[in-house]
Amino acid sequence: MGNICRSPTAEAVFCYEVAAAGLSRHVASDSAGTHAYHIGKAPDARAQRYAARRGFDLSAHRARQVAATDYEHFDYVLAMDADNLALLARHCPPAHAAKLVLFMCYGKKEDAVDVPDPYYGDKQGFEQVLDMVEDAAQGLLRHIRERHAL
Repeated sequence: MGNICRSPTAEAVFCYEVAAAGLSRHVASDSAGTHAYHIGKAPDARAQRYAARRGFDLSAHRARQVAATDYEHFDYVLAMDADNLALLARHCPPAHAAKLVLFMCYGKKEDAVDVPDPYYGDKQGFEQVLDMVEDAAQGLLRHIRERHAL
């Protein structure tokens, strides 16, 4: 939504996985929110702190809102939950609608659909987000490697 918790965490985790696989030249990603709440702001301090404990750096990220050009530029437009997926779908040109998917569809847990927003919660919420996005980021990278022969 505001691009200061879940999405920047997922991007940092995914970038870490991409770099560890030696694919940074081939795979690019960016994080954006569906709302303009925090444009230009750094990620939530708690998100940064818990991510850093696991070796993920969110400090360079600055919140931005999804741009119309994102639908064309990226091969995948991933949402953290069904509400944000619906918002993305409303603005997505029909030619790019197939790019829209929930991030957790790449995770191993079949019952996990939405990444919960930890913003109003406590430490456990941020840890849960990290667990979920680590799982889905690895699955997304496996998918990309298979689909694009990387």
